[in-house]
Amino acid sequence: MGALNLRQLILLLSVSTALLILANTFYTSYNTQRTLLIEQTLEVNHAYAAKTADSVNNFLLSAQQQLLIAAQDVVQAESDPKKLAHIVKRLKEQTNSFSSVMMLDAQGTALAISHPVQHLLGKKLQNYGAAQALKERRPLISQPYTSVTDHLVVLVTHPVFDAQGHYLGFIGGSIYLQEDNILHTLLGQHYHRDQSAIYVVDQHSQLLYHQESQRIGERIVDNPVIERVTVKKSGSQQLINSQGIEMLAGYAPVLSTGWGVVAQRSLDATLAGMDEQMLIVARHSFPFFMLVVLVVWLVSRWIAKPLWQLARSAGNLDKPDMHTQISNISGWYFEVSQLKQALLNGLAGLNHKMGKLNLDNITDPLTALVNRRGMQAALDNWQQVQQPFSVITGDIDHFKRINDQFGHDVGDKVLQFLAQHMHDALRPTDLACRVGGEEFVMLLPNTDKSQAHKVAERLRQRIESAICPQVGEPITLSFGVASWPCAQASIATVMKNADVALYAAKSAGRNRVCSCYESCE
Repeated sequence: MGALNLRQLILLLSVSTALLILANTFYTSYNTQRTLLIEQTLEVNHAYAAKTADSVNNFLLSAQQQLLIAAQDVVQAESDPKKLAHIVKRLKEQTNSFSSVMMLDAQGTALAISHPVQHLLGKKLQNYGAAQALKERRPLISQPYTSVTDHLVVLVTHPVFDAQGHYLGFIGGSIYLQEDNILHTLLGQHYHRDQSAIYVVDQHSQLLYHQESQRIGERIVDNPVIERVTVKKSGSQQLINSQGIEMLAGYAPVLSTGWGVVAQRSLDATLAGMDEQMLIVARHSFPFFMLVVLVVWLVSRWIAKPLWQLARSAGNLDKPDMHTQISNISGWYFEVSQLKQALLNGLAGLNHKMGKLNLDNITDPLTALVNRRGMQAALDNWQQVQQPFSVITGDIDHFKRINDQFGHDVGDKVLQFLAQHMHDALRPTDLACRVGGEEFVMLLPNTDKSQAHKVAERLRQRIESAICPQVGEPITLSFGVASWPCAQASIATVMKNADVALYAAKSAGRNRVCSCYESCE
């Protein structure tokens, strides 16, 4: 079987490359959109949970305020049954806060009680919420408990004291969790379609609200979101729920009670429709892809560059853009293909060596930081494109003493130690340079002076708190900060201003950051 001709090779290479690029584009686009949708949903659910938790918290505080006012009215009623009944009825009807309202004396006997539990009037209540309120004699929001009427209840209470400070009992409002209540009003507005949900749990992971009312009172176990929200943590997380559905949940605590609010949506619902969108993109991309294949096929038929072009190129490998020129030279026979590949390989090796030589030329061999030549090249380029930046000049405090005490080999290792800290502390777009023995410069593009000052201070504290393994103790640096543009000053003036600020830091006692406050004129 004969070798492929040049046209076939070009067509095969072009189609393969286009297919790989197309596949990579679809793969990258799909993953990017998927990640973005997940992150947006987590953020929205966290914000919604936080807002809802705040609404519940405000309601509970408002309810306690209503009870406080009612408690003051109870004192003025002076145990008059009609007045107490009026206070309880008014508190029940003026808002939709409570399922029932009651006034109990210090022994727990119901002096006044609202619908739907009027039959308990005059009886001594011995439920968990009443017992806790009578015992602690302070404003309370009880843990959920089952009442004598077989309701799952949360009791909000406020103590009643007379003018002499004698405890008279408490006034309280109950919320029946398994019936329509204020929580349903506050939380039921969440959009429960597309497997979205919101629920509330108490400190013991028991459901206080759920759109599936039969689950209220159920205790949830092995749920990392609930484990976090019940210890008053706030955030968002991707998880698999008790029904095996992958969910995107945001959560926030209700600060006054320790309850937790969780808003979530299934991953399938979040990503629904994305596959269809990708198919639409593919259908629109396919005609363009076929057009590219057709153009490549037509052009490849006419590619037959003479051998003398390759020979002429071989003598000019040191000239710029030779790789493009040689790449555009092709022939339909085997020998030309081999010679072209040999020239490209040789040119690639030459470019690699030249690139390495250029990199070595601008790199400090001891610290691997940019040297003064590289720094100046960067500054020249930034000045040409008017790139704003800040400069931080740094100098090791008492470096001569380190060299004298431990020797220059240790001093070199100290410089490498500091260079690594600088490299770790800066952004990828920042430039760390060594411009002298123990002198360093950091160039921070698109960073104003106050931000640069903070960067220098963080680096100073980081180095000060780290034990330098070569000397067995911390070392310190002094820094000067300046920014460009600064009025009409040149970059050289700004660099000098940074040095002046550095000298000021040295004069002020070292181990500190000083910024240049000159007018730069």
